[in-house]
Amino acid sequence: MIIKIEGYFFQNLITGHQCTQEELYQKYIQAKMITLNIRDLPDIFCRLHNFNRLRFEDDTEVGYVIDTDTDRIYRPIY
Repeated sequence: MIIKIEGYFFQNLITGHQCTQEELYQKYIQAKMITLNIRDLPDIFCRLHNFNRLRFEDDTEVGYVIDTDTDRIYRPIY
């Protein structure tokens, strides 16, 4: 499962085990609660939940997008 984490200052791709949108939201909230600087969120998320970072490529199709500006998680339409 590939996930895009995007915010005003950054865009990152991470990969990890398959999970539902609700499970992903819970994982996101856990990571966000201990993050002091939002730019550190992808690294903290990966360490907490055993995900790995990928090299960002804009044309990569992802399963979910986590928007850190709105706290919204959604499935993109391709």
